[in-house]
Amino acid sequence: MKYYVVQVETGNEHKFVRIASQRVGEDIRRVVWPRRRLNIRRGGRTREELASIFPGYVFIESEELSAQDYWAIRRVPGFFRFLKSNHNVQPLTEQDQRLLVHFLSFGEVVDKSKVVFGENQRIEVLEGPLKGLEGRIVKVDKRKGRAKVKLDMYDESFLVDFGFESMQRLPGQNADAQKA
Repeated sequence: MKYYVVQVETGNEHKFVRIASQRVGEDIRRVVWPRRRLNIRRGGRTREELASIFPGYVFIESEELSAQDYWAIRRVPGFFRFLKSNHNVQPLTEQDQRLLVHFLSFGEVVDKSKVVFGENQRIEVLEGPLKGLEGRIVKVDKRKGRAKVKLDMYDESFLVDFGFESMQRLPGQNADAQKA
């Protein structure tokens, strides 16, 4: 399967996905909008919210994008453009697709990762969407329970916050023993 990227009106991705899913033909497997679960603190209160992993973008999963589906998607309210452009629609590169499939393997909504902090306060991911992305983590905020991750797509880099739950490691216990 290939994934095509559509830039849409930020904040209205859910409407676009709902309408586009009804309008496209059977060649389109699905229209996806990957999101993440975060703790947001406002007014002294913390609550869990969903936020887009790629704000303003949705993904079309299909083997090929037919002319009929191309025009059906372009006519959905909130559509801005296909990437790379409307005249040069290309699926994600293999590397970009691996990143997207990594997140989608946890479902359209990724939960918080489970982490521990090892020697020198270095983060170790035990499970969740941050697993395998440790080398991309550029900043950790323990108080907020967030890790800022550098993601690349279509030769552009951007930072995205992912939530985590910090687990306590028992003295003398290594990460493999804690999983059991």
